[in-house]
Amino acid sequence: MDFTTGQWVAILLIFVWSGFVRTGIGFGGAALGLPLLLLVKDEPLLWLPIIGVHLLVFTSITAGGRLRNIDWPFVRWSMGWMIVPKIAGVVGLLSLPTQWMVVFVFSISAAYAVSWIVQRRVAVNAPSFDRLLLVLGGYVSGASLVGAPLIAAVAIRKVPLTRYRDTLFVLWFLLVCIKMVAFLVVGVDLHLGWALALLLPASIGHVVGLRFHERLVHGNARKTRQVLGVGLLAVSLVGLVQMLWPPGVD
Repeated sequence: MDFTTGQWVAILLIFVWSGFVRTGIGFGGAALGLPLLLLVKDEPLLWLPIIGVHLLVFTSITAGGRLRNIDWPFVRWSMGWMIVPKIAGVVGLLSLPTQWMVVFVFSISAAYAVSWIVQRRVAVNAPSFDRLLLVLGGYVSGASLVGAPLIAAVAIRKVPLTRYRDTLFVLWFLLVCIKMVAFLVVGVDLHLGWALALLLPASIGHVVGLRFHERLVHGNARKTRQVLGVGLLAVSLVGLVQMLWPPGVD
């Protein structure tokens, strides 16, 4: 973690932003934070364990005291479709070259951003399509922790809005547990010291996100996603350009 002062300021702000988004809209903390962190240092296995620790902490704090507000039938049904592709995604993360995974993360994030900007919601109600989204979301979640929008696309149609965030938080907790166990088994450094240190800026974002979520539930979330999509698309495109055409390379 040998960074310049400017890089550390950027990292702290990114974790504030990630904590805010995660709590504010119920998902997207990794999708909107990881591309920015990869611009600072393009090593997914450096950032993913830290993000995973934060997800475990904040989902436990937020949903742990609201267990009666969780749609448990949806949790059981969706996990049944996601657990196998989730494990497959983790294997892909640990075995594929780092550059491939960085390009993969930026590409998926850019695709999500475009869907938010143009306001293209998933409108297919076929059960088979919902299962497909969960399978894809499980794999992408295993590979990069940015599969949440695919999973959320199913949950938003099947879970009451008042239970939406807490139900998703339980799913994130279960999915992240699988990934963290895999990291431990293969000996990936979890960077626990840095994860704990970076809890402070993430906590600031978390507290602000709690207040924002209350307004979002009763307001227009579509406009908010559109604005977030513009920022995410810009970051993803910059990241892809830097990865595919590094500075100084003709």
